[in-house]
Amino acid sequence: MEALYLLVPMSVLVVFFTIWLFFNASDGGQFDDLVGPAMRILQDDDSADAAEVKPVAEKEVRRPS
Repeated sequence: MEALYLLVPMSVLVVFFTIWLFFNASDGGQFDDLVGPAMRILQDDDSADAAEVKPVAEKEVRRPS
């Protein structure tokens, strides 16, 4: 029973700290745009870059002489 005198205030402090941490992250813009970066990766058009890049086997390999 005496352990509750310690555990209840500690759990209240943990809850308040967690709420403060969430609101601090929210005010800092952490949760502003969760979908945008993922959609940019999917919509990125790499077809123009793929035509310009040669495969590794076709590139000239320069070795020091």
